[in-house]
Amino acid sequence: MKDTKKSISLFSGAMGLDIGLQQAGIDIQIGQDFNKACVNTMFQNGHKAILGDICRIEPEELLSAAGLTFGEPFLICGGPPCQPFSTAGKRLGINDPRGSLFREYVRMIDVIRPRFFVMENVKGLMSSPLKDADGKNTAGKVIDIILEEFAKLNYKTVYGVLDSVNYGVPQFRERFVMIGSRDNEDIFLPIPTHFQMHQNAAYRWSTLGDCIRDLENTPGECADFTPLRLKYLKMVPEGGNWKNLPPDILKEAMGGAYSSGGGKVGFYRRLSYSQPSPTVVTSPIQKATMMCHPTKDRPLSVAEYARIQQFPNDWKFTGTLVDKYRQIGNAVPVGLAKAIGEAIVATADNTATVKVKRIRGTGIHEKIQEAIRLGGINHADD
Repeated sequence: MKDTKKSISLFSGAMGLDIGLQQAGIDIQIGQDFNKACVNTMFQNGHKAILGDICRIEPEELLSAAGLTFGEPFLICGGPPCQPFSTAGKRLGINDPRGSLFREYVRMIDVIRPRFFVMENVKGLMSSPLKDADGKNTAGKVIDIILEEFAKLNYKTVYGVLDSVNYGVPQFRERFVMIGSRDNEDIFLPIPTHFQMHQNAAYRWSTLGDCIRDLENTPGECADFTPLRLKYLKMVPEGGNWKNLPPDILKEAMGGAYSSGGGKVGFYRRLSYSQPSPTVVTSPIQKATMMCHPTKDRPLSVAEYARIQQFPNDWKFTGTLVDKYRQIGNAVPVGLAKAIGEAIVATADNTATVKVKRIRGTGIHEKIQEAIRLGGINHADD
């Protein structure tokens, strides 16, 4: 009987990570989330899930729901809430109660002992400083604590920041990804498959137009810009933002942000069909992160959001309109998740490497190492 690679998902959200892993051949048996709308989304799409706070869920409950025993799961995957590690805000990091949820993720791995794990988060986790009891920065980093916790489990780990656009996703979206191996296998982060420039069109970056142009006149559920914001957005050309507004109204349009620092690229931003989408956020109508349609005077719709994140066209999202945007905006793009899953499956099936005798002077080994370096791979045990 073929190995089905039965696995467990935590902090599952709308299942973007799960869908991609399943496309790679990993069988997600059970999902989990604290948010009722997310769990209802899983139910509506025919998936088993546990609703509840992970701090109050025992590993035995997850294993029972998945029909598995200790040490049997192929994989545990998940992304603990990432707000504390974001580059915005106070960056409380590990001292934020939500940040400590990664310890619950570690607890599940420690007890259940899956063959592999995948942990994803925002790229800010790599640079987020540790805080002392008074909230002041220390010399340490959150990533140091995370590596220390996983090292205690005796899992070999590899980690880095991956940009989704390099894996066929029509979106610039950088995510921190860590893969762990219980059995000290030769794990690796997925090698990029898509590039800004390539002789084969199939391997070039995918654009916004590639994935949503057919929805232009039939967008489905959609939020609305306020009349005032829409007034200014109508003056912005495709691919433009606040900088394209007439100089004499800039101060009026921007308000207090006019004299603030930063690039402010999300203010009055109208997207471009000919470019990959910027990172999909949890709401397309906020002043600093607007996602206006390239040709229509409206934000991107729920269906367009889902296309950019590569959810199947028949995937059902439950809850309010706000819930749906948030679920999609928080998801891992399916294409990136599939690439991660394929890297793990290739390792497990021992098909990731072609064993050849190196020919002196070819430089092939060096070129491969350079490609890996450009992919942003870091080995925690180096």
